[in-house]
Amino acid sequence: MARLIRTLSSYLAVKEFHRHRIDGYRGTMSNDESSKPIPPETSLPSAKNRAPGAPKWEQSAKARILSGLKKIGKPTMMLIDKDAAEADTRHLVTDILVDLLGFDKYENLTAEFAVKGDWADYGIRIEKQLEAFVEVKRISQKLSSTHLRQVESYALKEGVQWAILTNAQVWQAYYVTPIKGQQSEVTLIFEVDLLDESTRPSHKTDLLFLISKEGISKGKLEDYRSAQNAVSPKTLKPILMSDDVLATVRKEIKRKTKHNVDPKDLKQAVRRILGEE
Repeated sequence: MARLIRTLSSYLAVKEFHRHRIDGYRGTMSNDESSKPIPPETSLPSAKNRAPGAPKWEQSAKARILSGLKKIGKPTMMLIDKDAAEADTRHLVTDILVDLLGFDKYENLTAEFAVKGDWADYGIRIEKQLEAFVEVKRISQKLSSTHLRQVESYALKEGVQWAILTNAQVWQAYYVTPIKGQQSEVTLIFEVDLLDESTRPSHKTDLLFLISKEGISKGKLEDYRSAQNAVSPKTLKPILMSDDVLATVRKEIKRKTKHNVDPKDLKQAVRRILGEE
């Protein structure tokens, strides 16, 4: 029962966060709440709570990212101050992709990647396998639904699941799922602002690590997505509304209150909690 209560509490926390959506995006993103992320600050363990003995390659990658974050702030602010054009922003994004995220400029990155009549800013290949697209906007431009549609279309055309949208300061990682006969589902996996002083450098490091060469190639980004999906509203709703769970809740209510609640009343109450009524 305690596990059930924790699960319900987790669902409600996710549901509250999901009220805050990416800037006006409707497009082809699914209306289901599963297409939005768990709050990043609560979805990764803190450094002191993280399991000790991380692989050396992971420690090395995160050390590189953390060190790079300390250096990237100044050039980022310089570009913001001069309202740099998209072309100049791309230079900084390239530096971040190479110096922080560990991609080889010549082996892993293809600028102006041809996508069936269009051009993506970057295609990312790891061991010759196309893994993700990156769409870059000028540093002063707020990332929007229109920009997301661009990188989403590249991913769908090439059968790629990962799409990254950035203006060098803010980085968003998306998972693109084609749905036969329907519009695709686009899930925001995380968003991180490199200049946000309210976010700990260690947490920025953890998130950027997910889209690093090591994070993608070792399956860490997919692991993170799977963990989010496991406690998403799409997953939790049918579980919480199942007969077995409701029966357990009904028994616990009777134990606590001595009241034998009607099953239909209980189901309606849970639906109200879940926001279905």
